Amino acid sequence: MTVSSTSKLLGPIAVTLILTGPLAAEAAAAHPAHHTAPHSASGAARLASQGPPAAAEPDGVVRHSGANGAEREGVLDYWTAERMESALPAGSLLDEVFPTPETKEGGTEDGRTRPSASRTASGQHSTGERWTSGGAVTRTTGRVFLTMGGRDLTCSAAVVPAENRDTVVTAGHCLKDGTGAWAGNWTFVPGYDNGEAPYGRYVVREALVDRKWSAEAEDSFDFGMAVLHPTGDNHVQDQVGAQRIAFGDRSGQQTYAFGYPTAGGFDGSGLHYCAGRPTADKRGTTASGMRCAMTEGSSGGPWLTDFDPASGEGTITSVISFKYANDASTQFGPRLGDEAERLYEEAGSL
Repeated sequence: MTVSSTSKLLGPIAVTLILTGPLAAEAAAAHPAHHTAPHSASGAARLASQGPPAAAEPDGVVRHSGANGAEREGVLDYWTAERMESALPAGSLLDEVFPTPETKEGGTEDGRTRPSASRTASGQHSTGERWTSGGAVTRTTGRVFLTMGGRDLTCSAAVVPAENRDTVVTAGHCLKDGTGAWAGNWTFVPGYDNGEAPYGRYVVREALVDRKWSAEAEDSFDFGMAVLHPTGDNHVQDQVGAQRIAFGDRSGQQTYAFGYPTAGGFDGSGLHYCAGRPTADKRGTTASGMRCAMTEGSSGGPWLTDFDPASGEGTITSVISFKYANDASTQFGPRLGDEAERLYEEAGSL
């Protein structure tokens, strides 16, 4: 993770496991703000957290294989309502994963955290309201459940167009704990709503992050792609559609961020959003930030520009990543540049 002169609060926006209904329970998709305390993934039906570490490919893509065959069924069996309900609350998890940073020279703290309230609406200046306008975004965005460090956690992700019809984009920390372990039991639930999985549950087949995330945990590269197994004969993109994705600098454009926050007054039961015009981060990353009260659990959710509230369609230009500890009202997302485009192209070819 890039070191900043200001303390980071939401580093990969951790999430809690507090689900309701049949799928009940969320987790906290969390990774340490400074990545100094890597967590190993759970031993139960894993995303392939065991075995030798994945090797970086020539273009800087680091790829890891997920569960296959009987293991895949084991992952689906793992996510019982009981297990989700017994997940740690976000507060307890954050206390351990994001310890209070030490004060640095100059009196400032150094460290990031992952997003932290509840509302409803659908306007151009939302800071965390419930999304009530329907549309494609309610299908293409979903909740992710995973294990890391022996804990059940949760994140957000979104379906993107791909030849394999099985690709989603999310935050790097929702796939791999920075320089630490890969997540286990990784499962995507598109359109998650109050414990229901209306379009099925999809287990990861391949996970991809950038080398600079895997080797250095730099927040500027906190993005990743996951290629999913079909559920039966159903590819996720055929079931829910996909949002366009673009690469390059889109800061300053009207942007909508979507995710499933789980802490600080949110319960992870439904899709929330923020809207505004991001501005460039001036504290050590190439990310952009916008006002947003969403908390842990929203990590990995999409930032959409050219968004049409009526259809729920837009273009993904970033993903929810972190907040600074001394500014919990601003959420940051990394720039999706050439490195992200390489991940996307590689994922789509698998």
